[in-house]
Amino acid sequence: MTHPVMRRAVLGGLGALFAWPYAPRLARASGRDPRLLVVILRGGLDGISMLQPVGDPAFAALRGADAGQSVQLDSLFALHANMPKLLAMFREEEALALHATHTPYRGRSHFDGQDVLESGLPRVTTGERTGWLNRALTALPRGERVAPPKGLAVSPVVPVIMQGPAPVETWQLQRFRYADEDLVARLLDLYEARDPKLAEALRSGAMLDNVMQATPPGQPGQRVPGRPDFVTEAAAAARIMAQPDGPRVAALGLNGWDTHAAQGTARGALSNRLGALDDALGALRSGLGPVWADTVVVVVTEFGRTARLNGTGGTDHGMATAALLLGGRLKGGRVIADWPGLAPHELNEGRDLRPTTDLRAVMAGVMVEHLRFPVRAVADVFPDTTPVRPYAGLIRS
Repeated sequence: MTHPVMRRAVLGGLGALFAWPYAPRLARASGRDPRLLVVILRGGLDGISMLQPVGDPAFAALRGADAGQSVQLDSLFALHANMPKLLAMFREEEALALHATHTPYRGRSHFDGQDVLESGLPRVTTGERTGWLNRALTALPRGERVAPPKGLAVSPVVPVIMQGPAPVETWQLQRFRYADEDLVARLLDLYEARDPKLAEALRSGAMLDNVMQATPPGQPGQRVPGRPDFVTEAAAAARIMAQPDGPRVAALGLNGWDTHAAQGTARGALSNRLGALDDALGALRSGLGPVWADTVVVVVTEFGRTARLNGTGGTDHGMATAALLLGGRLKGGRVIADWPGLAPHELNEGRDLRPTTDLRAVMAGVMVEHLRFPVRAVADVFPDTTPVRPYAGLIRS
């Protein structure tokens, strides 16, 4: 079922970079230059706290006063009040939510849940594996390009979702001072004489370094006590992807969503994290600038939380949860859900929101409608998904 959101006005030191060799553009003859960024909320987001099913009579009984304030989106769902930037995107039809989503994983392990989410496979795998986003890079329609595109991982190491044969660069915040121009020039002189390839890597990295320094992340003086710093990584990903010859496919991980005790949906840890996520989403939108119009940002997590609070005011590992799609090309302003209900007899194993939408179908729909994948190529990215059809109607043509 689709739940439309009415349009109306809403009131409301980066460090050193790894070298970024300029990647080939993905522009096609149509003039489109699509980008895809996948944001993974690691730890298991409590989707019914972020996107609250206030129209379900069982919700108030399960969560009560801990739910805090929210802003009504439609007759069934309301958005947590600590996310005004995301709310503005909903009103401007640049945000879309899908509720009761999940991967095929049905266990409760973070490690295994993230493995299935990132591998794109229907089950936990052992040994060498690749990530579905890397496979998407290798299968991306070439158009006018000659070389395969490169991906970006905003991470100290390449996460599973970006592992595979396609080349991937990483960026990580480092807590030390930038090298000054004189030192860079001296190193270039040395490398050009002894190692031209290393010199070229340093030169391209220094060029991107200048871009990043010219536009500092976040807005100084507006940090909220208790919120994690998600803006730095989000702003970095946005500025790198916004470069004319930057990557068009990227992954970003944001940690800290495991809320076993003192969850604090109304006021506390989860409320602060949702506010920090909202800041990060706002930084992505502003940092991508004019390319936001041809970008899709996907926000996912490995699983949801239990419907009931536990004895310590937290929630334990659950099943289905909410996912977000953001961007200028969405058919946004909606919450899409085949809502299973929160009454005791409707819960999975009597404790969890029951999954009704396969997250792989959502990702496949984005690839087909946004990245222009042939439908037959979806099976190369998500093997063993023959019963799963790409979700249609997410992107404007």
